[in-house]
Amino acid sequence: MARQLDEQITGRYPVGQRLRVLDVGAGQGTQALRLARAGHQVTGLERDATMMSAAREALAAEPDGIRSRVRLIEGDGHETGVHFLPGSFDVVLCHGVLMYAEEPDALLAGLARMLAPGGLLSLLVRNADALAMRPGIGGDWTTALASFDTTAYTNRLGLDVRADRLATLTGTLAGIGAPLHAWYGVRVFTDTAADGASMPPDAETMLAAEERAGRTDPYRQVAALLHLCGVRG
Repeated sequence: MARQLDEQITGRYPVGQRLRVLDVGAGQGTQALRLARAGHQVTGLERDATMMSAAREALAAEPDGIRSRVRLIEGDGHETGVHFLPGSFDVVLCHGVLMYAEEPDALLAGLARMLAPGGLLSLLVRNADALAMRPGIGGDWTTALASFDTTAYTNRLGLDVRADRLATLTGTLAGIGAPLHAWYGVRVFTDTAADGASMPPDAETMLAAEERAGRTDPYRQVAALLHLCGVRG
């Protein structure tokens, strides 16, 4: 996904331009720190205290120059209007958050308002059109059959969450003034890997295969996750 995001950023902005990035649901700060190392000014918004603590610890281990480019704020994605002015960011990330949102349309509308004209909205969501893939490959036929007719599922943490359909999000993005510009599949071949599994010796080849599948039909259509990129009009 990081390669896909970098592709979209480099395709929209001059090389070397320092961008204003908002990472909603920043988690442990992985993407925030990666983009700060690339020279961008990043604000991470995270509501979970444990995740925020991990992000602050990771940030503290960075050199002064990186730390000065990152700001971490405890808060919810629905509260962007409380913390920031409209149009304050060139790029807004919302990765792995929408599945927990009870009102995703309101959340997305708020994120779109944070974008400057021409700004990039990057979403990573669970693919509702492929919910049957993981249980089906695992031989859980009852769950696989039930997954065809729902957007609800239980994630690996045991939480009841929701998935999104590409067609629905395409309409939503158009309605909030950030129409879909590009989309990719994520975890096409590797979704069944065990949590915490170590990288294989041929990791670069594996990533190349995933990246190719993530931009190629029909493979990307059955990816576990979808990476959607909308552009503010």
